[in-house]
Amino acid sequence: MFGRKTLTQQSLTSHVNTVRGNSSVKDSERQQSRFELIHTEVMLTIEPAVVVQLSREELETRTFEAVGDIALRHQLPMGGQEQKQMMLRLVDEMLGLGPLQVLIDDPNITDIMVNGHKEVFIEHNGKLKSAQISFRDEEHVLNLARRIVSRIGRRIDETNPMVDARLPDGSRVNVLIPPLALDGTCISIRKFSHNKRSLSQLAELGAMSSDMVTLLDIIARCRVNVLISGGTGAGKTTLLNAMSFGFSPDERIITIEDAAELKLAQPHVIRIETRPANTEGLEAVDQRHLLKNALRMRPDRIILGEVRGAEALDMMQAMNTGHDGSMCTLHANSPPDALIRLENMLLMAEVHLPATALRRQIAGTIDIIVQIERMRDGLRRVTHITEVVGLEGEQYLTRDLFSFDYQMQSSQGNVVGQFVSGNIVPHFIEKARYYQLDTRLKQVMGVN
Repeated sequence: MFGRKTLTQQSLTSHVNTVRGNSSVKDSERQQSRFELIHTEVMLTIEPAVVVQLSREELETRTFEAVGDIALRHQLPMGGQEQKQMMLRLVDEMLGLGPLQVLIDDPNITDIMVNGHKEVFIEHNGKLKSAQISFRDEEHVLNLARRIVSRIGRRIDETNPMVDARLPDGSRVNVLIPPLALDGTCISIRKFSHNKRSLSQLAELGAMSSDMVTLLDIIARCRVNVLISGGTGAGKTTLLNAMSFGFSPDERIITIEDAAELKLAQPHVIRIETRPANTEGLEAVDQRHLLKNALRMRPDRIILGEVRGAEALDMMQAMNTGHDGSMCTLHANSPPDALIRLENMLLMAEVHLPATALRRQIAGTIDIIVQIERMRDGLRRVTHITEVVGLEGEQYLTRDLFSFDYQMQSSQGNVVGQFVSGNIVPHFIEKARYYQLDTRLKQVMGVN
């Protein structure tokens, strides 16, 4: 059926006895044993050279027939619906992500976390919960991890136990295996959303007010330098994508990421990605190398997916040398923390400048910090749109253009609060005037 004329029979007596209806066995255990029996026999019939030539529809048809034949041969009670479900699980094993495929296909799931072969957790509508699925054993989840990373030319083993990868749809994947992961292979998947949300759509979800939508759109159009700050999973990349709707279609934009995730709507976008070193002697290409090369590619804007270390120096230099309107994200809990963290990253680049000079450079480069947070109710909200004004002594001088005023948590667990305007004229008003957006900027800030 899959290309082999004969089937090598193995000892499957225990499985057969289990799935034929032992009353002491739970239905879930009986179903799992039935799947393992059929899985074993189907995999023995697979000729990989034949399978790779089949479309998914053809593979589903042949697998469905194979499941029916095996059930009939072993006298397994199985209805048409169960036979179909069994077929889909097997096809997902061969082409997809096995037990995880159903989670990948669910649009309401944003994160998938595999903690060894027994535990799988998901983030569903902003909250963590058990996925109620598992792998057969450690070898099963490890094989899936190997298949994921091999698709992009990487490998994972004891000499390289940590790997960042991505799925064909753009979802980010991190894999960690023993001996570093003590309880078994860990796979973390941050799903890529194909529905690129605009700022207005984020506002409809409660992330910001309509005035904040207008302000962020003006900020994007006025080519001010923006730092998007937030915790893990706060929605920094989603917000950056949304702000990019305001970029001019005439601009040449270069995006730099560890795992390509940004998908901008403009026609002239160059997407480049870092590369790790491998055991064959292939040298690593990090964000700092890519940033230096990007400056030779005549960019109008540079978008750095996430700044983590010494590449912060090159990003600052790019923002100061004619590439205004550039943006980057970093992990920090507040706008002041974001500035301190950026300062520490510059020190990692071995910048030999006095602290005051370093802070003056940061204050003169970064115009706006947008802070986004995933709150206790699972919703992601823009908590601050903060303008960096300059230095006062050795301290950064900032002003909140908008902020979220937390008030209480309702009995249903929802966060209650309101978005508050600072009612001030931003310092980038001159840039707004250059782009003929100053009147609109004053209106949205509630000033004359």
